[in-house]
Amino acid sequence: MAVRIQFLPDDITIEAEAGEPLLQVAHRAGITIPTGCLMGSCHACEVELDGGETICSCISSVPPGRSHLTVNLFSDPSW
Repeated sequence: MAVRIQFLPDDITIEAEAGEPLLQVAHRAGITIPTGCLMGSCHACEVELDGGETICSCISSVPPGRSHLTVNLFSDPSW
C-alpha cells in the first residue's frame, strides 16, 4: 500500500511503500536530509513526524498502516 509522504517546510509530496528507508524516499523526492554517523547515534538526521515524534531518519523506514505521513525537517545551521 502506498503512503503519501509530505516533506516540510518545502511542501514536497511523494509516494512511498511501507518499509522503504526514509532517507531513500527523501532522496527520490530531491530532498537532502543531513546525516552523520548513519547509525542513529549522532542525531544529525533527526526529523519530526506529524504526531510530534522525533526519529533518526537514517535508521527509520516508512511505517505500515498509514496512508499519509508528514515529515518536518529541522534546520540546524551548525550542520
